[in-house]
Amino acid sequence: MKPFFCKLALLALYTAPLIAQAQEYPNRPITLIVPWNAGSNTDVVMRAVADAASKKLGQPFVIDNKPGVTGTLGPGIMALNAKPDGYTIAQVSVPLVRQPFLQKTRWDPIKDFTYISNLMGYTMGVVAGAQTPFKSWNDVVAFARTHPDEVSYASSGQYGTPHLAMEQISALAKVRFNHVPFKGGPEANTAVAGGHTQLQANSANWKPLLDSGKARLLVVWSQQRSKQWPEVPTLKELGYPLIFESPLGIAGPKGMDPKIVTKLDVAFRAAMDTPEVKRVMDDFAMFPNYKGPEEYRQFMVEQQKQEKRQLEKMGIPIVK
Repeated sequence: MKPFFCKLALLALYTAPLIAQAQEYPNRPITLIVPWNAGSNTDVVMRAVADAASKKLGQPFVIDNKPGVTGTLGPGIMALNAKPDGYTIAQVSVPLVRQPFLQKTRWDPIKDFTYISNLMGYTMGVVAGAQTPFKSWNDVVAFARTHPDEVSYASSGQYGTPHLAMEQISALAKVRFNHVPFKGGPEANTAVAGGHTQLQANSANWKPLLDSGKARLLVVWSQQRSKQWPEVPTLKELGYPLIFESPLGIAGPKGMDPKIVTKLDVAFRAAMDTPEVKRVMDDFAMFPNYKGPEEYRQFMVEQQKQEKRQLEKMGIPIVK
């Protein structure tokens, strides 16, 4: 056999198993890493999404909760250890591209991940405890201008999206707030309900406080007003050219077969249209925000640049 044909034969032998793998995928359960505590808002929503997607794929998802490091511990473990065969994937969000600027990581948020689908976003905003005199965001700003550092707000963590958003908002408003970080939304809710902080800046983890009358929603940070609270203005309406929507999606380790990525993307996109997923998203004030594989990857590339600029603007040392 001539050398050229020998090479073709060897190439066929090498690629045939990969093609067969993509065609047969999935033929066993898929592990979905959720980097938040079991029972948290995101965990509940992702379980509903996974259940709906499993019906499209014909295989179940096994949820593996790996909370920590603002939602980056689990995806980082996946990037370092998982095979790119589509059987281990993870829910990811914007902190993934921020964390390497704050501390050294063994993974790169762009090079070591295959982005599959961005699915949805959280309604984010600021609530005031019912015991406070604040009836609007302008009330807060007016008080803070004459009482610097006296208005305290709870968040779900230092350098998380709510914290960084409030830094940008306060700079535009020319006020200073006292930031009180907590480990998560439940602790921040307790702080506001108990009067330990006047405000909470977060995703809609604060919804139970509104439902029970223990807090008032002052402003939302989304592109448009929330359908759950249509009377509450956006930041843009109040003169702040800012939008924060906490998008979240799905990624796998680097090197995944594009055909497998497509199968997962199609399944997750279909899941977003099911009644159960829509119901759960409504329960937690979430909204669809779909991006396909390449669009999602480009979004994260651009978001990484924005995160670096914001951290530098805040004077936070960037890890080299």
